[in-house]
Amino acid sequence: AHGPGLADPPQQHKPGGFLQQQEPLRPPRTAPPGAGNAEHLRQTRIPTSSQDKISVPDSGPAMAKPQVAVAPVVISKLSANAPEFYPSGYNPNFAESPFEDGCDGYLTLTEYVQDFLNHLTEQPGCFETEIEQFAETLNGWVTTDEALQELVELIYQQATSVPNFSYMGARLCNYLSHHLTINPQSGNFRQLLLQRCRTEYENRDQAAKGDEITRKQFHAFVLFLAELYLNLEIKGTKGQVTRAEVLQAGLGELLNALFSNPVDNNLICAVKLLKLTGSVLEDAWKEKGKNEMDEMIQRIENVVLDANCSRDVKQMLLKLVELRSSNWGRVHATSPYREATPENDPNYFMNEPTFYTSDGVPFTAADPDYQEKYQELLEREDLFPDYEENGTDLSGAGDPYFDDIDDEMDPEIEEAYEKFCLESEHKRKQ
Repeated sequence: AHGPGLADPPQQHKPGGFLQQQEPLRPPRTAPPGAGNAEHLRQTRIPTSSQDKISVPDSGPAMAKPQVAVAPVVISKLSANAPEFYPSGYNPNFAESPFEDGCDGYLTLTEYVQDFLNHLTEQPGCFETEIEQFAETLNGWVTTDEALQELVELIYQQATSVPNFSYMGARLCNYLSHHLTINPQSGNFRQLLLQRCRTEYENRDQAAKGDEITRKQFHAFVLFLAELYLNLEIKGTKGQVTRAEVLQAGLGELLNALFSNPVDNNLICAVKLLKLTGSVLEDAWKEKGKNEMDEMIQRIENVVLDANCSRDVKQMLLKLVELRSSNWGRVHATSPYREATPENDPNYFMNEPTFYTSDGVPFTAADPDYQEKYQELLEREDLFPDYEENGTDLSGAGDPYFDDIDDEMDPEIEEAYEKFCLESEHKRKQ
C-alpha cells in the first residue's frame, strides 16, 4: 500500500489529446438539420464547457456541429488512508537504536539477546554506549536459573560460531559477570559460563582428532577460551584483580591436545593461541616457578623436525619460536632506567631523521659535523618560513579543513592508550 498523497489523480484530456476524437459526425439524412446532433448531445450528455467543444467553420445546412467522444474516468484503487509503507525487514519501532528502550517489542529473552548479539557483531563500536542498558534490561528479565542458563548458551554459541566475535564475546562476559544481580544456587553468570566451557574442554582429545568440521568448532572454542583468559577479571577478597587460574591450566592442556595431533589446522590454531596469550601465560608460569613454556617451545621444535605438516605451517612455527626468543616482542629492561645517550645506546641514532645539505648530500645526527650542517640548514629561511625548529606552526590561522578535525580519540582507543602508557611507565621504573 502507498502512503498518503500517493493516489493517482484522474486523467484530464485536453482538446487535441490522444484519447479525444475530433472527426465531426453527420446526422441521419431523414432528420431535419441539427436534429440528429441534438439527439446525440442528449445521449452523450456533453458538458457545455467551452473546453469540451471543438468549433469548425460553418459549411451550410448540410454540415452539423461536431461532437466529441469523452473517455471514461479511471477510478484509482489507491487510498490516502492506506497504512504507511515500510521496506521488508524494517522495524519502525527501533529506527534509531533497537536497545535504547530495553525489551520493548520483544516477545522472548532469546529474541532480545540474539538481536543484541547480532547488533554488536555488526557494530562493535556500540559496546561502550549500549552495554549498560543491555545489562539493566537483563537484570529485569533474567530472574530464574533457566533464563540465566539460556543467556550463557546464547553468548557462548555466538562467540564460538561467528568469526571475530570471540574478543567481543569475552568482553561481554566480563561485563555481565560483574553487573548481573541474579545469583542462584546453580551458580552465577561466570560460574555457569565456565561450566559450559568445561563441557567442550573435556572433549578436547576427541575433538582434536575429529573430522574437519569437528576440529573447526574446537578451534573456535580454543580461541574464545584464550580471549576469556585475557579479559575475564576475577576480583579477590582484598579487591585485587586477577585472571582465572582454571583457564590458565586449561589453555596448557589445550595446547598439548593440539600438538599431540599435529595436522595443519591444529598447529595453526596453536600458533594463534600462543601469539595471543604466550607472553601472559609465560609470566604466570614463571611466577609459579614453572618452565612450561620452555617445554612448549621444545615440542614445537620437535614438530618442525618430525611432523608431516606443510612447509608454510613449519615456517609459522619457526616464526613463533623466534617471537618467543625476543620475549614476545616486548622490550625487557635488564638494568635500571637511565637516559639514552650515543655512548650507552647503540640504537640512539636509529630513529633520527635524515637531512640534506644545499648540495643534496644526506646527513644525520650521527655525523661528526652535524651541528655545522644543521645550522646551515636553519639559515636557509626559504625552506622553513613559518615553522620553529620543533615544527610548531607560526603562521597564525591554519588550514580551516584541518582545524575542524576532531582530535579526540575513540573511548576504547583512549583506554588502551592509557593502559599502554601505564604499563610502559611501570616497566621503565623496574
